[in-house]
Amino acid sequence: MTTASVPTPAPTASPRQAPLARPLPDHPAVEVVIPVYNEARILEHSVRTLDEHLRTHLCLPYAITIADNASTDSTLERALALARELPAVGVLHLEEKGRGRALRTAWGRSRADVVAYMDVDLSTGLEALEPLLRPLLQGRGDIAIGSRLAPGAQVTRTLRREVISRTYNMLLRLTLRAGFSDAQCGFKAGRREVVQALLADIEDDAWFFDTELLHLAQRRKLSIHEVPVRWVEDTDSRVDIAATVREDLHGVLRLRRSAREEARLGHPTARVGDAREPALNAAGAPHSPATA
Repeated sequence: MTTASVPTPAPTASPRQAPLARPLPDHPAVEVVIPVYNEARILEHSVRTLDEHLRTHLCLPYAITIADNASTDSTLERALALARELPAVGVLHLEEKGRGRALRTAWGRSRADVVAYMDVDLSTGLEALEPLLRPLLQGRGDIAIGSRLAPGAQVTRTLRREVISRTYNMLLRLTLRAGFSDAQCGFKAGRREVVQALLADIEDDAWFFDTELLHLAQRRKLSIHEVPVRWVEDTDSRVDIAATVREDLHGVLRLRRSAREEARLGHPTARVGDAREPALNAAGAPHSPATA
């Protein structure tokens, strides 16, 4: 695979997408995107850890894309240094912040069979990566998500974060009839053609992107495979929880209004359980979403 380079941005680039900072690999089986903002301190260790894990366990061609969300520290420089050294690593630089914006750009241009993303802090144990990817690579599912609320998950986090997470996912079940147990875990994957077909209809470019992706997938009767994960809270997280909660609530209300409008026009949204095949747990058995 090619190493990173920084070509001159094409003048025709869409205003929603930043220019790609490396040529895409020919056809990896999996492309894992790591969105980052001012993560110079932990970037190298996390990327090397992920690269070693994929090289050792995946046994298929893969790519790792570091998606730099307008960092103001040395994150971009360190990312480019890693890409020069590690053949599977590439860099995507965006001039604006937003996890959703980074995923929309990287996934929208990917040529991999399966696209995925994970948080740079590696809060989710990498032992869950193979169960996340396996059904998608075998063509047995559409979307796969890590869940901190599914049976078998092992979670270490503060009571405050636990309450917020469970309350939010309960809200999704009550207002949007969500059939997935954990919308916001930063550990997701999907078959490329399935994900790319959803991107144009996702409005959010920030943290609500995940919820909107899953909501659209459910409405279109796609299968959502859930994997219980081992997850440890990052005490150095830069997420503004209060602001994120406000944005998420606005997003939920927007999707609720949209669903009601579609129902009024005679295009009802998909109901929980309408997926083409049931969500599976890590053992391959049908999975029922956890209750809060």
